[in-house]
Amino acid sequence: MILRWRPHTWHQDLRQRWQSLTREGRDTLWLLGMLALVLAPHAQRLPWWANLGAVGALAWRAKLAWTDGPLPKRWLLAVMLGALLAMTWLTYRTLIGREPGITLVVVLTTLKCLELRAKRDSLVCLYLGFFLILTQFFYSQGIGTAMLMLVAVWGLLTSLVMGQRPLGRPPIVDVGRDALRAMAWGLPLMVVLFVLFPRFGPLWALPTDNKGRTGLSDTLSLGQVAELALDDSIALRVRFNDKAPPPEQLYFRGPTLDRFDGKTWRPGAPASPDPVLQGQATNYEITLEPTALPILPLLEGTGEARVIAGGDNRMRIERAGLAWYRQGGRDGRLILQAQAWPRWHWPDTLPEHLQRYWTLLPQGYNPGTRAWAAQLRQQLRARQPDPLAQPSPLLLANAVMGHIRTAGYSYTLAPGVPDEPTPHLIDAFWLRQKEGFCEHFATAFVVVMRAMGVPARVVTGYQGAELNPVDGQYIVRNSSAHAWAEFWQPGRGWVRADPTAAVAPERVQRVPRPTPFAGLPGPLSQLDPGALRRMRDLWDAVDNRWNVWVLQYSRGEQMALLKSLGWPQPDLQALMQALAWGLGLAGSAAALAAWWTRERMPRQPWQEPLRRVHKALSRLPVAAPPGVEPAAASVWRVHLLQAWQEPRTAQQDALLRLLHQLDALRYGPTTAAPHARGSAPWLALVRQIEALSRPAPASPHGANSSP
Repeated sequence: MILRWRPHTWHQDLRQRWQSLTREGRDTLWLLGMLALVLAPHAQRLPWWANLGAVGALAWRAKLAWTDGPLPKRWLLAVMLGALLAMTWLTYRTLIGREPGITLVVVLTTLKCLELRAKRDSLVCLYLGFFLILTQFFYSQGIGTAMLMLVAVWGLLTSLVMGQRPLGRPPIVDVGRDALRAMAWGLPLMVVLFVLFPRFGPLWALPTDNKGRTGLSDTLSLGQVAELALDDSIALRVRFNDKAPPPEQLYFRGPTLDRFDGKTWRPGAPASPDPVLQGQATNYEITLEPTALPILPLLEGTGEARVIAGGDNRMRIERAGLAWYRQGGRDGRLILQAQAWPRWHWPDTLPEHLQRYWTLLPQGYNPGTRAWAAQLRQQLRARQPDPLAQPSPLLLANAVMGHIRTAGYSYTLAPGVPDEPTPHLIDAFWLRQKEGFCEHFATAFVVVMRAMGVPARVVTGYQGAELNPVDGQYIVRNSSAHAWAEFWQPGRGWVRADPTAAVAPERVQRVPRPTPFAGLPGPLSQLDPGALRRMRDLWDAVDNRWNVWVLQYSRGEQMALLKSLGWPQPDLQALMQALAWGLGLAGSAAALAAWWTRERMPRQPWQEPLRRVHKALSRLPVAAPPGVEPAAASVWRVHLLQAWQEPRTAQQDALLRLLHQLDALRYGPTTAAPHARGSAPWLALVRQIEALSRPAPASPHGANSSP
């Protein structure tokens, strides 16, 4: 016989070790794994020492469960708890609040795992795990977080079901199936409560991300917009009711920056006059992600806008010039319907004090650029037929644009820093470096125009959008953050000038979609990114539906639903009535489903014949045999033999004979199960028994005959 040696792989050892674990060890490892899943999203928000302590505590307890080792002493746990409480205080200077509170819950949960001895300890860990699931939504309510926490709920519920089955070693697959069934039972109740439970402002507003996520700021320093170009998160979504404008017209206007201190641009105090809008309006719907800025980045030229979802009753939006501002309310996701006009013009004249304001430059900064601008103005003035006439702002702007196209400037996301530290950042870019991002070109253009005496300012926002073919919406990402310029032209007003288009027209005429595999070594960079892009488009569409149908579902949507259900003037009382009806219907449906899916006893085929025989024989002047009803034919035969003494009547002998035949038919070698109707052998026997068991009719003399 030839013996063949087979290597024993590590996964086989792991499987054998898992199967040899005690029931307590296996259940503990499952609970620890689910707690780790719940805690994982908090890792990016917790202090480093909290993450280190949580990982160490869970790993330590997992090792003890794997090796069936003894738990640490209570005094050691007390020392660890005191140290972690002190670290929490030193980090946050308080133990009250969202961040310190969540940190404490994480610390207490992981430390509790180290004293996991009895069933009550596991229940405490489970309840803390369920609470930590709720804390995830204080930071994010996206569909990804919801799906992950749904898996975590299933895992913790599986652990809870395992704790209720202390006998034997039930397979995790079977227990998980039961936990999933329990979640399905609770789904109708969850839907009713979500749809009809009243929304109370402070309670429902708590989980909203109140930190700005659009990336725009009301200040601008060189390099700030370039950092946003690396952020691929979504800033806003747009759906056009008609034909979408071309990419070079998709400017979403944000803050207007007109005050410059040599380093940073900030908004100024003067208010712009309102423009006169012209042309055919474009109707669109826009969804804005939460932002801390009061300025709403709407399509440039928007003259009408109203909020249709999001916000609250305290929020108002109004227009000042071409910019839209939000006043009051909370910082949440907004959905607006708006109209934008493609053309507009401003008043013919600009007040003198505003002309002076929009030509101000800080003294002592960027002398080289200012001298260059003065020289350009003198050259253009000398070329005119009338040397005394001043060049028009449009002529000066076209000359600056031409210089950008021909002087060797380049567009880059990583312009670097000047060779030597200098406060004259515009000089370093305009005269020496000559490579930059959009904010470099826009701010330098404004400085040059102001140095030539032309009112100018910087505008930031978003430019361009990519079409999602799944749902037909245009997506604007933070990577589309842009900066451009405006200058004042008498007779036309503020004229948009985008110096970036002069050096990189593809940046404005189309929105480049990054290649997902670009930069990977070898043949990996040649992979077709089409499938990945389609998956991203699908995910963006699903995420948008989640935002609209779930996160944006507010009290206004509740009242609209009640109105569609027949309440003419819905209010809080009508909402509570609808909630009561919904809970009642959900409870009735659950009771009906429980009855329909109840565990039934298997129906015996001879149950119906025996029931009929038992009912017929019970009419005889003989007590029914004791025991289970209906009694078998043989039981009735023995009972009647004992009740009827010799000699018996012909009717009694006939009943005994029929019962014997019925019993023989049931247990005979060719058993005939009574499934057929009408012609079954048992049917004739049962009918004869029923006929013989009927009471005899009364005689004319008043005497009753007996069997």
